[in-house]
Parts: sequence; C-alpha cells; structure tokens
Amino acid sequence: MRGARRQGGAVALWVLACAAAQAQGGAAQPPAVAPLFEQPGVLTPRGRLVLEPSAQFGYSSSNRVVLVGYTIIPALLIGLVDVREVKRNTLTGAVSLRYGLTNRAELELKLPYVYRSDSTVSREIFTGTGVDKVFETSGRGVGDAELALRYQLNQGGADQPYYVAGLRVKSRTGTDPFSVVTDCSKRCVGPNATGTGLPLELPTGSGFYAVQPSLTWLYASDPAILFGSVSYLVNVKRSNVSRKVLAGDWEPLGTVAPGDVLGFNFGIGLAINDKALVSLGYDHSSIARTRQNGVPVPGSVRTQLGTLLMGVSYRLSDKRTINVAVGAGLTRDTPDVQLSFRMPFTF
Repeated sequence: MRGARRQGGAVALWVLACAAAQAQGGAAQPPAVAPLFEQPGVLTPRGRLVLEPSAQFGYSSSNRVVLVGYTIIPALLIGLVDVREVKRNTLTGAVSLRYGLTNRAELELKLPYVYRSDSTVSREIFTGTGVDKVFETSGRGVGDAELALRYQLNQGGADQPYYVAGLRVKSRTGTDPFSVVTDCSKRCVGPNATGTGLPLELPTGSGFYAVQPSLTWLYASDPAILFGSVSYLVNVKRSNVSRKVLAGDWEPLGTVAPGDVLGFNFGIGLAINDKALVSLGYDHSSIARTRQNGVPVPGSVRTQLGTLLMGVSYRLSDKRTINVAVGAGLTRDTPDVQLSFRMPFTF
C-alpha cells in the first residue's frame, strides 16, 4: 500500500496543480518535472515573477593524430606525426527572469556570464624533439543575452498531453569570435598562412544572431510523466566578416553562415514524494555544415551531439526550489560531462 501511494505521487501533484489553477479561474498547468533542458515545461502563472540564478559547468577533451608522410612498409612511417590533445572547461553563470503574461503565456530574459579555458597539448615526432608543447588560452565576459516567449497551446488534462510552443531569440552581446586576436601574423588560411589560427583569447559569444522555434509536450501517465520537445535553431549569416590577427591587422573572410541546428529531446519524470522529483532524459542536436561565401568550409562536416541527462528537483517551499542536473556526452563532439544548478525564486 505504501509503494502504491508513492507511485501515484507524480500524478497526484499534477492533479493538485490543475485543481488550484482552475479554482483561480485560470488554465490547468502542465505537470511539473525536474528540468533537464533549456525549455521549462511549467509556465509562470499570470502576474508572477520568477528569478532564477543558475550555474553550468562543462568539460570536454579530444585527441587528434595527423600523419603527413609516406610508408615504406605498413608499420613504418617516414614523415611527421602530429599528436594533439585539447582540454576545454566552460563555466556559465546566468540570471533568468520569467514573467507570466497570462495563465498560458510567459516571457523570459536570460543574461549569462561566461568563463572559458582551453589547453592544447601537442607533440611532434621526427622534428628533433620529444617535448610536449602546451598552448593555453582563456576568456571571460558577458555572454549572449536571450529573450524567449512561450505559450501553452491547449487546455490539457488527465488523459490529454500538454503542448507548449516557444520562440527564443539570441543576441550578440558576448565577445565576438572574429574580434579576438589569433596567433597568425597576416593570414590564417591560404598560401601565405602563418600560425595555427588558435585564438589568444577565447570568445564568450557565438558572434551570430539566432532564432529558435520549439514545441514541447508533456503527458501524465501514472506513475510517471513523459515529456519531450523538438526545435530548430536558425543562425543569421553575416556579411563582410573579418578576423583579427597579430599587429592589429584584419583578415577578410567575406560572408559566413553557421549551420542551423535541429534538436530534439525526450525523457521521463517521477515524483518520489510531495517535494522531490527525479527525471531522466536524452538530448540530441544535429548541426549542419558552416558555409563561407556560399561554399562549405573545408573540414566542416555535419556534427551530431548526444547527451544523456539525469536531474533532481527538490521543493524547499512554495516559492523556492533547487534543481540539479548532470549530463554525460555520448558522441565524440559532445562535452564529456555537464553539471547544472538552478534555484528559482517566485514572487
């Protein structure tokens, strides 16, 4: 009997939330789950303000081996072997403000601050040295501010899913990646290239405006809550782009168009008791090739990012909640680990 009560906790919380909303004359609210993704499932009630400080840490490492030469026999290489290992740390602190316009619509403003550090370890064999070379760089500053609008499309209910449409706009308030100085003397590409092209300071923004429509759904199925979303991020291309190199010179790049991003995620949530929620989900993003002057950039390929996520949410009071999530990268280009912490305050 005790186990059956615990299994029904998820839907019980949802039913109480719906009843409270209907008693106030508003629309029924979607069921609450521990947040794993950027799009929250539960909208802010009309006239309420939510202040949400958050922190996210990401770590990734990658290895690359480049062979330039020829072989006499399959086991013997004559030429250059370049081995590189890149370790990347990213810490993002943000403050989000959400305001309930109606019982079905909310507006959100997100202001991030980013700190990044990269360490590149390389060793060149057959060049007269076996000593590792380390190239370190970092960057900190304001990130790209975001503005989002979300709207609950239907009334929903015990046997019906909830649908929430969203539109997010990303700005260029962060440090432009083309404005940071690289280690090239004159050019980073072409026959007269000098240097590796690695930046001496890391940017804190993408350098492009972006628009992302999304659709989120939630469905209560005792004793769990199923949820998921699909989105498409469109990066706005830039013309007359130039990259800053040493001595204050600029290398013209022309028109640059980052690849659009198709994303989807899904998961399941379960209420442990009347205060604690646990969620497990998967997030996937498919990034198209970057184009320069209408032509795909050499070496640019479609990138697949897959992350397995687990989150826990604990309600401290009616106006304060703690949310913790951890993510593990499942593809080579995805960060190895992601940790996020959120604490929304409702006013």
